[in-house]
Amino acid sequence: MKPHPSDVKHYSGPAIALHWLIALLIVCGFYIGWIMTDIHGFTPTKLKYFSWHKWIGVTVFVLAVARVLWRATHRAPALDSTTPQWQKAAAHLVHGVLYVLMLAIPLSGYFYSSAAGIQVVYLGIVPLPTLIGPDEALKASLRTVHVLLNYTLLALIAMHILAALKHQFVDRDGLLARMIPFLK
Repeated sequence: MKPHPSDVKHYSGPAIALHWLIALLIVCGFYIGWIMTDIHGFTPTKLKYFSWHKWIGVTVFVLAVARVLWRATHRAPALDSTTPQWQKAAAHLVHGVLYVLMLAIPLSGYFYSSAAGIQVVYLGIVPLPTLIGPDEALKASLRTVHVLLNYTLLALIAMHILAALKHQFVDRDGLLARMIPFLK
């Protein structure tokens, strides 16, 4: 039986591990994506970065699926009762959109690669099925979608971080201790 949200004081170990591992991978994937698109021409370094970027994307997708499944079966700690209702609603909305983006961004990148006629081979070992044939128009659209989704994610992550810092240092409600175990 799932505990009532008010009974849960902090996130579980697996939820915390998934949160920080996915966060780290997203930062690395975004950084590599930023760097690789600034490399002119088609070089071995650029190819290596594209491979790493795709591997990170596939890993984020798999971990995000695990995280969604974990979250569906384990309650999150309730927000402090003094938190205004609009902030609670905003937090739930932002978290929901973050989950959607953690799934949609890797999928858009995967479909973008497929439309470009490039098969994704996870870790250089496991070829993923190609679900879309080469299509230049679709490739251009999917590239735009992938980039826009990433910038949306970047903006939401910034909001997420700023809100957490506000709770920690302005409200002083201990919110960060729910996700950072050493703050307890």
